[in-house]
Amino acid sequence: RMVAAVLAGLSLLSLLTCGYLAWGSRREAAGEAPGNLLGEEPAAGAPRSQPHIIFILADDQGFRDVGYHGSEIRTPTLDKLAAEGVKLENYYVQPMCTPSRSQLITGKYQIHTGLQHSIIRPTQPNCLPLDNVTLPQKLKEVGYSTHMVGKWHLGFYRRECMPTQRGFDSFFGSLLGSGDYYTHFKCDSPGICGYDLYENDNAAWDHDNGIYSTQMYTQKVQQILASHNPRKPIFLYIAYQAVHSPLQAPGRYFEHYRSINNINRRRYAAMLACLDEAINNVTLALKKYGYYENSIIIYSSDNGGQPMAGGSNWPLRGSKGTYWEGGIRAVGFVHSPLLKNKGFVCKELVHITDWFPTLITLAEGQIDEDIQLDGYDVWETISEGRRSPRVDILHNIDPIYTKAKNGSWAAGYGIWNTAIQSAIRVNHWKLLTGNPGYSDWVPPQAFSNAGPNRWHNERVSWSAGKTVWLFNITADPYERVDLSARHPDVVKQLLRRLSQFNKTAVPVRYPPKDPRSNPKLNGGVWGPWFKEDEKKKKSDKSKGANKQKKSKNKKKGN
Repeated sequence: RMVAAVLAGLSLLSLLTCGYLAWGSRREAAGEAPGNLLGEEPAAGAPRSQPHIIFILADDQGFRDVGYHGSEIRTPTLDKLAAEGVKLENYYVQPMCTPSRSQLITGKYQIHTGLQHSIIRPTQPNCLPLDNVTLPQKLKEVGYSTHMVGKWHLGFYRRECMPTQRGFDSFFGSLLGSGDYYTHFKCDSPGICGYDLYENDNAAWDHDNGIYSTQMYTQKVQQILASHNPRKPIFLYIAYQAVHSPLQAPGRYFEHYRSINNINRRRYAAMLACLDEAINNVTLALKKYGYYENSIIIYSSDNGGQPMAGGSNWPLRGSKGTYWEGGIRAVGFVHSPLLKNKGFVCKELVHITDWFPTLITLAEGQIDEDIQLDGYDVWETISEGRRSPRVDILHNIDPIYTKAKNGSWAAGYGIWNTAIQSAIRVNHWKLLTGNPGYSDWVPPQAFSNAGPNRWHNERVSWSAGKTVWLFNITADPYERVDLSARHPDVVKQLLRRLSQFNKTAVPVRYPPKDPRSNPKLNGGVWGPWFKEDEKKKKSDKSKGANKQKKSKNKKKGN
């Protein structure tokens, strides 16, 4: 009897064990993470396996244009999310749309993708080079569902350049850099106009209901979250059109800003208020559908604000399109229940290229050894308050930007031609050469009049022919005291670093416009126009022509 009882007990135990293991294997087969079968929550601050990643990119938001930077524009959602997360107060992006987006999605500086000059224009046969591995592609490798909503602006002349061909499972948004918020039409020049709203690879005519794009994009995000399984990791890249020009907003968002006399600032404020509400709705959707507790929300502007279009970077110097701090130091924060330290300010150096390795590491992905990244994994810097692994930033080297008239190799101590537009940061020091762009400080009172009033701007008159500037950004974040004459040795060190970077640069990709890009030739839609078969025909013709030339040459030789 005792033996029988023992055998019965063992058989019961084996059944329970087998059942437990089978339950676990079924969960794994269904795509759920093994372990944690009894529903235990992970320790506070420790990410569950593969967090949901939500990256929100605002367009042309000025450094001052958030409540916690002292703006008169109310941003309660951004203020709350930042206060409960980590504010990035030494965070840098690029001065324009395409460069920031390319560096986010590849983890590489512009000089390493060929996009170091300006932006990708609608009529240019150009896009993010196809040999660059993208962030969504790497996340897909480790099981993420990847979705993009909003502005692409990384080129579309070939179908292979489209977001769905660069790693996104779905895409809903615009391909160009700007357009009407309601009609989604964009004119690049007189007579070159077209529709620019896409769902995956096709024009989204069905969605053309006159809905303001900020609200329309938010509705799409809510639909994606409602239909996805929150037990499976998702990467959601939300690149809002706001607050880029044209300055348009629904009427009700003007209510709190009637007192702003400057019409551009008033419209801009209404646009930002609508954007803040949209981000609140995205956050509520994350909570409603079960994503929030295992999510990482990153918020960033793509570049500085444009004062002539209502944006403010005060007290920073310069604006969008320049390498002064007002063009490249951005609003940014991370909000997540997975942060170890919450409610603090990170003053360590962080750059937009850092998101690529940081997010792939958090997603338990692998970074191939042959991918030479310019970004660093900064999660411990953000989450735990550790020192940043980053000590320098190449802001850019643009060899074809308008040369500074008085720049020379002599001014660069024989190390660097100071006619070339460039900017670099190493530790506390920042060096600029060439023509850095519009350099005024634009204080809040500049927006007090009905029209833009430059009389309120602060300017500094440099000595004629100046092409080198040096600042200690830690001590002088507003770039008011040029130290280049006082510290020539530091200037030389930074010029040598520029020269080292320049040796690794690839050729600039900035082709002339292609007349085949005209939307009139593409059903009234901006979209891919370069056909692979046309390229083959051309190459076949050229091969045929070469053969004929060779045969003629042979005859002549004979």
